[in-house]
Amino acid sequence: MSDAAGIARAHVESWRETYAGTLDARFFSEDAYARRLGFWSGYLAREPRPGRMAVAEQDRVIIGFANAGDAVGPDAEHGFTPARRLHLFSIYLRAAGHGTGAGQALLDAVVGDEPAQLWVLRGNARAISFYRRNGFSFDGVEYRDPADANLIELRMVR
Repeated sequence: MSDAAGIARAHVESWRETYAGTLDARFFSEDAYARRLGFWSGYLAREPRPGRMAVAEQDRVIIGFANAGDAVGPDAEHGFTPARRLHLFSIYLRAAGHGTGAGQALLDAVVGDEPAQLWVLRGNARAISFYRRNGFSFDGVEYRDPADANLIELRMVR
């Protein structure tokens, strides 16, 4: 399996494991996988690659990944002025990797101890707790996706 395929699969499956019952099933479909595969193939092919990227593997299978970079663009801003220069765009880990230290290793690899910002889905208690342990706190900024009432993201900064 290529890195792009492994990252795309980890992306979709971690969403299914985390958000089933909260988000619409279209986020976990094979169409969602195909879209993620296209995105990650393009991202990994860019030279130089923007930002920072790390993957976690278990038995030579990608079970998680993280990427961070400059806090520019719609995914970082959501219509708001960035609070920090560095943005954690994504950190996803399959349930099989929970409690193994893989999530911490991913965060450390792409953000380290630098000031940063991120968006977290409201109600994602596991992620919020993880970010709080790593010094992040809510700054009061909230983004409501106009296309999906279940997608309410809260910004955290450190």
